[in-house]
Amino acid sequence: MNHAFLPFARSLFAALLALSSVAYAADVKKPDAAKGEALYTNGDAARNITACVSCHGAAGNSTIAQNPTLAGQHAAYIAKQLADFKTPARNNPVMTAMAQPLTETDMQNIAAYLDAQAPKAGAAKNKDTVMLGKQIYRGGIAEKRVPACASCHGASGAGIPAQYPRLAGQHQDYTLAQLVGFSNRTRKNSETMDTIARRMSDDEMKAVADYVAGLK
Repeated sequence: MNHAFLPFARSLFAALLALSSVAYAADVKKPDAAKGEALYTNGDAARNITACVSCHGAAGNSTIAQNPTLAGQHAAYIAKQLADFKTPARNNPVMTAMAQPLTETDMQNIAAYLDAQAPKAGAAKNKDTVMLGKQIYRGGIAEKRVPACASCHGASGAGIPAQYPRLAGQHQDYTLAQLVGFSNRTRKNSETMDTIARRMSDDEMKAVADYVAGLK
């Protein structure tokens, strides 16, 4: 092999790789929040897409305790959950049917719209358990090998985009239902949460759910 040719070959490969990256980036469409808002608010009868607003509230602020508030939730997390609803990993009688007609672009657009909305503050309800919830959220339960919720979801419950969901202000009933779902394996799209929830008692899950509702 002509060793003098190697630097040129490396430069040529790098240039081709850079060009392919630019071409790929040009093909990836940025989510359209305006289209997401239209689907969220009005649905699309022609494609059998039901409006999300009736269950999740104006601008993603749910007023129904069993339905999650989605305003301010990370776009990547919302899009992943919508995709998971189409699989056995998160089979839900209502949401599985709602998600089926959505294309990947639809899911990305709806997620982008909700991410940009301002969430309304929630509040803890049970003063008798809020301290237990705070203790678990911030420090975990060492003897049960339950890590602090804050280590993934943040001290304020803001979460980490594309990794962990925002929890602050979420309805107690909804958060509790998800913890129970992870514990009994009816929700199967997070091995980490499966393990953690199975180590918690019902009272501990209720306390955490109540505490995060009051986070801002």
